[in-house]
Amino acid sequence: MENNEKSLKKTARLAGLLYFLMALGAFGIVYVPSQLLVQGDVAKTAKNITDNEFLLRLGIFSNFFCQTVFIFLALTLYKLFEHVNKHLSRALLTLVIVAVPIAYFIAFNQLYALFTMKESFMTVFEPAQQQAIATSFLKKYEYGISVIGIFWGLWLIPFGQLVIKSKFIPKLLGYFLIAGGISYLVDATAFILFPDFHSTTNILTGIFASIAEVSMVLWLLIKGVNNRTNG
Repeated sequence: MENNEKSLKKTARLAGLLYFLMALGAFGIVYVPSQLLVQGDVAKTAKNITDNEFLLRLGIFSNFFCQTVFIFLALTLYKLFEHVNKHLSRALLTLVIVAVPIAYFIAFNQLYALFTMKESFMTVFEPAQQQAIATSFLKKYEYGISVIGIFWGLWLIPFGQLVIKSKFIPKLLGYFLIAGGISYLVDATAFILFPDFHSTTNILTGIFASIAEVSMVLWLLIKGVNNRTNG
């Protein structure tokens, strides 16, 4: 029993470390695009791409690193929770495996924006056309990130249910995860159906998701598991 508890705690802390590393992807997902894309100004956006090439490349690398770690996080969480509920554990793993290739595809738009401004063959286009194409790829990335929120929300729901059922992680953290997952779904729905409200739902999602996921990361890293926890 003691060895099993140690193994569980080790797995939980590994999950916490991977979750923390994945969270660093926010640099590429949120910060970098905010420094490059100037709404309504194609020329300025294109100039930002060429003037900040390394920053963009760093953001792209951060994106791919984050998504790769996401797979290993899901596998580790599956190992942690498979004896709690195998069905929910499989659902969590499946949702992540589906989401990662989509996220990779979305991130390629950043690379295409860079190639549009850097590759010599693109000079066959007029400068204004070249700038518009590059900006359109960054906009596709921005839209894609809003839509992939569907999967970023969905995986948190079985995750939260597993935490609630586990008895070795506080139930409250599970409810936080479910709330964070629902907020992602609401935000993606608003983006598609009610774009006028998207700026508001985006802020609320940032708050709910941050509370849920930061709390989970800290618990896994610091505490790991607690078999005496009853919620």
